[in-house]
Amino acid sequence: MKLTFLGTGTSQGVPVITCTCDVCRSTDPRDKRLRTSAFLRIPQGPDILFDIGPDFRAQMLANGISHIDAILLTHAHRDHISGIDDIRPFNWTQHGKLDLYANAPALATFHHDYHYIFEPHIYPGLPEVETHDVSDAAPFAIGKALVTPVRGLHKDLPVLGFRVDDGASRMVYITDMNHLTDDELPKLQNLDVLVINALRQKTHFSHFCLPEALEVIQRVNPREAYITHLSHEMGLHNDVDSSLPPHIHIAYDNLSINF
Repeated sequence: MKLTFLGTGTSQGVPVITCTCDVCRSTDPRDKRLRTSAFLRIPQGPDILFDIGPDFRAQMLANGISHIDAILLTHAHRDHISGIDDIRPFNWTQHGKLDLYANAPALATFHHDYHYIFEPHIYPGLPEVETHDVSDAAPFAIGKALVTPVRGLHKDLPVLGFRVDDGASRMVYITDMNHLTDDELPKLQNLDVLVINALRQKTHFSHFCLPEALEVIQRVNPREAYITHLSHEMGLHNDVDSSLPPHIHIAYDNLSINF
């Protein structure tokens, strides 16, 4: 598998407009963070997109991505869904709808906010998706990949992470969570890569903070772990990354890993 971090920032991105903190003024490109999303390429397919935020167009162009088989939606906050109008070139070149998988609350918001996609219309060129409710968290197949939803909470909102297993490699992608129940933790076992969110050093009401993310990593013991969805309050990339154990990394935009 090859995982590319398309964006690793919060809903505001980094730098934050009007902010003059050390992180927002940093010249290190690893401190420049678009809204969180990732792209997973599996040999001989499928190509899977995790979330589709407002920076989607720029992320596709920056990474030369020209094919998507499916979108796995963690939840329906705007920084994770508002790039949906820009899937139209994929509809045209792939000659059809893109499959989008999410839980019921996310699909309800998505169908409401983007109602024009699903209503009868005569206007050509609208984005086309086929939505799938995976609220039951049962494993499902996308091509040769087995995907298992991981249920958690983003404060009070039920959100999903996703485990992807292609028979050779295993990874889990989690963002915008601050609570995982013990009965979901077995889905995080025996991983090559765990991606998990940590907003900042201090506790937050709806996101894991760094100590909480590190506790989850310690409990499930992946071969490697990557921290994403970072705010400018986390600190400079180089400072935080160098403070972590060798198998735990602070992700940054356009980082690609093979496993």
